[in-house]
Amino acid sequence: MGIRILWFVALIVLAVGRPDGAYAQGGDLIREVAVQGTQRVERETVRSYLLLQEGDPFDPRRVDQSLKSLFATGLFADVSITRNGGTLVVNVVENPVINRIAFEGNKRVEDATLQAEVSLRPRVVFTRSKVQNDVKRILDVYRVNGRFAATVEPKIIQLEQNRADLVFEIDEGPVTKVENIRFVGNKVMPDADLRKVVKTKEAAFYRFLSNDDIYDPDRVTFDRELLRRFYLKEGYADVRVESAVAELTADRTKFFLTFTLDEGPRYKFGEVDVAVGLRGLDREQLMPKVEFKKGDWYNSELIDTVSTKIGDEVGNRGYAFVDVRPRVNRNKETQTVDLTYEVNEGPRVFVERIDITGNVRTIDKVLRREMTLVEGDAFNAAKLRRSRQRMRDLDFFNKVEVTNVPGSSADKSVVKVEVEEKSTGSLSLGVGYATDQGPLLDVGMRERNLMGRGQTLSAKTTIAGERTQVNVSFTEPYFLDKELAAGVDVFHTRSDMQSTRSYDSRETGSSARLGYQLSEYWRQNLKYGFKYREIDNVRSGASALIKQQEGERYISEVGQVLTYDRRDSKIMPTEGFVTRLSNDLAGLGGTVHYLRSALTGNQYFPLTPRYTLSLNGRVGYIMGLGEDVNIGDRFFLGGDSLRGFKSAGAGPRDLATMDSLGGEWIYNGSVELKVPLGLPDELGISGRFFSDFGSAGGVSPSNPTVSDEGSMRVSAGFGVGWASPFGPIAVDLGVPLVKETFDKKEIIRVNFGTRF
Repeated sequence: MGIRILWFVALIVLAVGRPDGAYAQGGDLIREVAVQGTQRVERETVRSYLLLQEGDPFDPRRVDQSLKSLFATGLFADVSITRNGGTLVVNVVENPVINRIAFEGNKRVEDATLQAEVSLRPRVVFTRSKVQNDVKRILDVYRVNGRFAATVEPKIIQLEQNRADLVFEIDEGPVTKVENIRFVGNKVMPDADLRKVVKTKEAAFYRFLSNDDIYDPDRVTFDRELLRRFYLKEGYADVRVESAVAELTADRTKFFLTFTLDEGPRYKFGEVDVAVGLRGLDREQLMPKVEFKKGDWYNSELIDTVSTKIGDEVGNRGYAFVDVRPRVNRNKETQTVDLTYEVNEGPRVFVERIDITGNVRTIDKVLRREMTLVEGDAFNAAKLRRSRQRMRDLDFFNKVEVTNVPGSSADKSVVKVEVEEKSTGSLSLGVGYATDQGPLLDVGMRERNLMGRGQTLSAKTTIAGERTQVNVSFTEPYFLDKELAAGVDVFHTRSDMQSTRSYDSRETGSSARLGYQLSEYWRQNLKYGFKYREIDNVRSGASALIKQQEGERYISEVGQVLTYDRRDSKIMPTEGFVTRLSNDLAGLGGTVHYLRSALTGNQYFPLTPRYTLSLNGRVGYIMGLGEDVNIGDRFFLGGDSLRGFKSAGAGPRDLATMDSLGGEWIYNGSVELKVPLGLPDELGISGRFFSDFGSAGGVSPSNPTVSDEGSMRVSAGFGVGWASPFGPIAVDLGVPLVKETFDKKEIIRVNFGTRF
């Protein structure tokens, strides 16, 4: 009896648990499946997605699952499943096929850019979900471009044969700018100083050429790091940038950006020492590289700089594998940071390979030849930094990043070079004004990276009131695949010097150049040139010394320039110095014979990140070889070389005619302090205080009407320079402090050029 009851219960459980409900709905079976509404899709395709077929019992759950399965295909805009007696009726409305995709109202973003972002394409089945995703993608494109008020409305234009055109109607809206930048928690640093630190700027009328006032989330993230570095540099070792919140106004046209800070206390350096773990190297040899001492304000940037200098010094002393690590011990009670530089032997690592990426146009060889490390060399961090600077000095790239990563084994390293190319060619048309040339028209073409090979080709024509010049130049920086920079120049110049020297001059010639590195800092350039010079249109009232210069001459000249360069950058130096010695000998052929020498030097001192002091000087001498020195080969002082005086306004002069005669010797120099003017950095406007000095003398043959005192002249003044998008503009106000009565003054000197 008990066994029968158990079997009976088991049969009931099986009957109830069957998914097809056969026992519950006995003969309720589907005799036929009818598919309606299909146009492109085969009926059998629709049937394949159904979970119910002929002979299956009707089940509402499977009907619901079949609906979901058909909608998931994306082929149908609508699906319904009904029951008509024993027939299961499946009615579908197919999604149209996209015939064409168009964009309307987009003026700031091109169709090609938007087309690359959307996922839908012609001949693809239209679905609402894909359209909404594409709308979001288009909005993201506009937000990246700073237009958060943009709206996108998709429109469907039905066509025959169930096709449709998809049109995205776009209202781009105004650029969403940052209206205000606020800082919360800064008790020491004022908001105005912090606004100068961050890259994001507040909207202003003068920022129409910049996009720094457009909200960019990535830029804001970078701003947080800039703020952190700024505080660490100023001694706030515990600083935290807790958040950066951007609030969008209701009309979606403005952002309010708020940075929340926790400055913490300001620290000073405590005990500073160098611990050397290398045999043959003493602590005293490295301590001079430590540029701070106990009691100075803590500066994280200076710590890294000293680490680099210690590493370079150790490397220069012959140690190939060096590890310099600053060990920091922070004392919150005394608010001091004890620092010890640990100098030990680093792991023996060799360069396995050098990988270069990002150079779409520039060939690898141009970059590799700037590397002071090659495959197989012992890895040297100092040489790696030098290689990076050499590649940056090419000025072919917006960005040069050089890093090293572990190689295939523990003793190998892979050097990765990532560059971002920039335009190196320029075609310019310029109009402007220069004090010593008058109104000018300038047409030029220059390519500094010809065919990606690092070669330079330039052609330039300048037509000015007092000077016309045509110059064509070509330079191959690695002649014969060696570190030999070879080049040729062809030129023609016409100069109107009636206002200063009472004659006109024409020169036509060409020259060949060859330059090479003697060492890392020493370089020599050799040159040979041949030119034809004619002095004519000499005024009847000109100096007798000028009248005898009238006529034609042929000059065959060989010369050299020896350069010692320790600047931190050749493009925008802020530290270091450069010295040049030049010698020119004329007389190996031609009709003119002389020896001319000049020594120049420039020294840069970074007083602060925004103040740079520079010292510049030159001395020169020319001597005729068996003849007097021609006026076209002498040294002239004034203009750019001595502000406050006209071009050729100082130096020997014929007092009877007031003609400038130039000198056979010269010295001049300047002291200049570059200062900020309190204007936003992006304007590119800077000021400078300067004091110039110099003198020139020596005129042969002597003449009683010639004043050749050789006395020093001194001037001082202030100037403003603007690196404008239209070209460089410079205005200098100079006042002569020490001068002769016959010198020609020039209080205001203007150089203005426009490029378009």
